[in-house]
Amino acid sequence: MTRGFIEGCVDSHVSALAACRGGADRLELCANLSIGGTTPSLGLFQQVRRDCAVPVNVLIRPRFGDFLYSAEEAEEMEDCVRRFRDLGANGVVLGALTAEGRLDKARMARLMKAAGDMEVTLHRAFDMTRDPLESLEAAVDLGCRTILTSGQERNALAGAETLRVLQERAAGRVAVMAGCGVEAGNVREIHERTGVYVFHTSGRRGPVDSGMVYRKATVSMGLPSLPEYELWRTDEEAFRACAEIVHGLP
Repeated sequence: MTRGFIEGCVDSHVSALAACRGGADRLELCANLSIGGTTPSLGLFQQVRRDCAVPVNVLIRPRFGDFLYSAEEAEEMEDCVRRFRDLGANGVVLGALTAEGRLDKARMARLMKAAGDMEVTLHRAFDMTRDPLESLEAAVDLGCRTILTSGQERNALAGAETLRVLQERAAGRVAVMAGCGVEAGNVREIHERTGVYVFHTSGRRGPVDSGMVYRKATVSMGLPSLPEYELWRTDEEAFRACAEIVHGLP
C-alpha cells in the first residue's frame, strides 16, 4: 500500500464514533482494550456497524493472556468468527501460537476457513513469535491480508528497524501495519524509518473521570492497577491529528 492508511482501535461505541469523525479508514473493534483487547459483544458490533461508515474488523481473542489456545478456546473462536461474518463484518483480527513460539498454522487455517471471504489481520501475537521473518512467511502462506506489529518491541518506534525489514521482505504480499504507541508526535518518524504506510492507533487520552458520585473505596472489581472510576476513550482531536499526518504522507 502506497497511500497512508489509519486504523482506529476502539472498544466502545463512543470511541468508535470519535475515531470515525477523526478520519479513521477502518476500525478494529474489541472489548477491554486496557488488557490488550478481547472479543467484543455482538451487540456492540451491530451498533458500531450501524453508526460508523467505515469498514469494521473484529478482534477474535477469547481471553487475556498468551496466545496458546486449548481445543475448546479454538472452538469458541471459530464460532465467533462465523457469527461476525454472518453479521457483515469486513474482517477479523486473530492469531494463535504454538508452545514453541511459532504461528500455529493449523489452528490459524481453521479460523481463516471460518472467515470465508473476510479480510484477516494477524494481530500482535506476531510480536510474541521467536522469528519475525519466519512468521511473516507463515502469514503470507496462510493468506493473511495484514500483519499488525510493533516490530517485536515495546512500541512501533522502538521496533522501527524490524518494521523496516518486514516492510521490505513483505514486498506487497501482505500489508505491514505499525501499531502500539503510534501518535501524531511520532508517526512521521516511524514512516520515514520504516517505509510503512499503514498505521494502527487508539488515539486515547485519559483517564476520563467516571460519572459515579458514590464511590466504594474498599472494593476492586478487576485488576488493582485499573481503577473502576477512570475511563479511557479515543479522543477525536488526538486521532485526527494522527490521521492527517498519515493521509498526507508522500
